[in-house]
Amino acid sequence: MKKVTDPIKITVFASGTGSNFRAIVQSIESGKLNAKLVGLISNNPGAGAVEFAQIKGIPYQIINQHRYPDDNVRDNRIIEVLKEWFTELIVLAGYMKKIGLKIITAYPNRIVNIHPALLPSFGGKGMYGIHVHEAVIHSGVKYSGLTVHIVNNEYDAGPIVLQRIVSVYDDDTPETLQQRILVEEHKAYSEAISYFADDRITVAGQRTFIKRENAED
Repeated sequence: MKKVTDPIKITVFASGTGSNFRAIVQSIESGKLNAKLVGLISNNPGAGAVEFAQIKGIPYQIINQHRYPDDNVRDNRIIEVLKEWFTELIVLAGYMKKIGLKIITAYPNRIVNIHPALLPSFGGKGMYGIHVHEAVIHSGVKYSGLTVHIVNNEYDAGPIVLQRIVSVYDDDTPETLQQRILVEEHKAYSEAISYFADDRITVAGQRTFIKRENAED
């Protein structure tokens, strides 16, 4: 396999505290992830992710419906910023807005999201955050986990890149399950990004194929 040395340029989208955003930055700073975080886009100027970007000196842009009421204008502005930062991969980390088709078309198979359950179960519109874990507990399943997937124009329906299984214990609450899954998210997301950074991923329809690290081209 061809050795990739140049770090992949990633832009993170986040709306909240940005714990996955922070974990990705830590992976980059520790040398575990061959990536350069070129910027943060948020719809929420008060987000913890924005505060963290300020502390770290990471470029950021606030792009939301208040500042750009027209969907088309807003998507165009996002694409403009992504190009200014030479973005190669978009990483959604708790971004609470659906990505517009224009952006998906501009970055085909180059937008990834992390979902706190094993898709295709417990996904779709309205299934985010604690709501996912409430549904999991209510269903009685014994295993949950996380899924990193490529974003397409349907909620949580893009090709799956990586999954991790987490047991659901008899005494779990949505909050305790959420916290255990979040620990795994912080490790798994950087691993999934590394597949793109190391040029190890191929997408064919709804399937992804990951080259082994020692595989030859």
